[in-house]
Amino acid sequence: MDAIDPHWSYSFFSAVILLADFFIRICLSLRVVMRKRPYGVSLAWLVVILLIPFIGGFLYLFFGENRISEKRIKKSLMASSYYQQWLKTLRDRAPISWQGLNSECEPLHRQAETLVGIPAMSGNMLHLIDQPEDILSSILEDIRTSQSTCHLQFYIWEEGGRVDKIAEALIQAASRGVICRILLDSIGSRKFLKSKTATAMKNGGIRIEESLPAGIVRLFFSRIDIRNHRKIVVIDGEIAYTGSQNMVDPEVFKKDAGVGNWIDIMVKVEGPVVEILAGTFVSDWFLETDIDRFRTTFLQDDIKSIREIGDIHPRPARGNSAVQIVPSGPEFVPEAIHSLLLTTIYAARNELIMTTPYFIPDEPLLAALKAAAQRGVEVIIIIPEKNDSILVKYASRGRYEDLAASGVKLFLFRGGLLHSKTVTVDRDFSLLGSVNLDMRSFWLNFEATLFIYCRDFTRELLEIQLGYLKQSKQLDIAQFSQRGVIKKFKENLSLLVSPLL
Repeated sequence: MDAIDPHWSYSFFSAVILLADFFIRICLSLRVVMRKRPYGVSLAWLVVILLIPFIGGFLYLFFGENRISEKRIKKSLMASSYYQQWLKTLRDRAPISWQGLNSECEPLHRQAETLVGIPAMSGNMLHLIDQPEDILSSILEDIRTSQSTCHLQFYIWEEGGRVDKIAEALIQAASRGVICRILLDSIGSRKFLKSKTATAMKNGGIRIEESLPAGIVRLFFSRIDIRNHRKIVVIDGEIAYTGSQNMVDPEVFKKDAGVGNWIDIMVKVEGPVVEILAGTFVSDWFLETDIDRFRTTFLQDDIKSIREIGDIHPRPARGNSAVQIVPSGPEFVPEAIHSLLLTTIYAARNELIMTTPYFIPDEPLLAALKAAAQRGVEVIIIIPEKNDSILVKYASRGRYEDLAASGVKLFLFRGGLLHSKTVTVDRDFSLLGSVNLDMRSFWLNFEATLFIYCRDFTRELLEIQLGYLKQSKQLDIAQFSQRGVIKKFKENLSLLVSPLL
């Protein structure tokens, strides 16, 4: 019996599919090349596009570029005009005297002001809080005594433990006339936004809004993994908190992840810089909600209205710390925090200590860390021994040998998942905020970082870092280098896609 010849249409459609796949790969590869992005990012996307038929192309279209919806871009441009006008009023509010500070501080300050337009302000009182029960208790007490506004912004808000008391306190505050606004990331707080607690809070008069709403339909118009990662609390426009802790109780948060309790740090701020933290929150809030209502012909009237609504007002000096806030994100100056971190590392002369939960340095950051160690700086990086992300774990490990060979000291924290993001330089100045040392924080997330030009505060932060060191074990590079070929392959494979993590 003769074999049946395949119908001509099979060959035709097969050829069409192959040509379409070839066309998609070539066109998207050319687009990647022409975007002039960091070569690690470009190479990673070329690997995805060229090695994964069709799916690689769709992944690039959905996640390969920092696409923000046209509607949001339009609102951002409008919000920026208000924001920049307001920033101009800050420059002479609480000027800094650089005498007696590290000589590297003033150039770093100038670079930050050039990039984001926000000056450092003197006269701030800072209170470091590194225990979760103390962080939540302090916020709770300030909510209970609030008189005008409670503004809270978090990436993750999760029910349970002490967080439920904060929800109750906010409902009580709203009942006595305090205006309560909560801004939560759409993905990070997805579960909470649909919870009964959120519904009860809304019914109690609290406004809860999603930051960067995400969904299947929005996937076609904007990149949904661009997230708002900031953690900010402002009470009555007088007291502010920022740092690394989400609105979660570590005693109940992700207990099944097998990494232990999350270890975080927050700073309570009083003084002139509270005005900028309040303005940062209100800028994000109006971007998601009310910016369209301001369309008068006189910008100063709008700014006055926004300040009144947002409870933004100048604050008197309360302490001696000079602080500069650097909000970062992909909309206007996407390279800001990456550039400033590089400057910070190159500024170190004697000692550089960094803590981060997610450590995936790109080539410039890797080169800066190695160069610092090679010129005699004691470079210490503290990262968690156990991580909640397998890809991050292997991508991080893929850099250990290079760093150790240059003299960088790597310490693995054993007391839980170390989630604090801190930097101290020469015991003179420091950085603290929400930024991880990975590409997502540098280029995709909206973050907030405090640059603190104060020796007393930096030494206090250093004591906390040294406490982390006591719970850590230095990486034995000789033993680590004996790991098996399969582990090395996993690390190298993760490094290929690390610019996309």
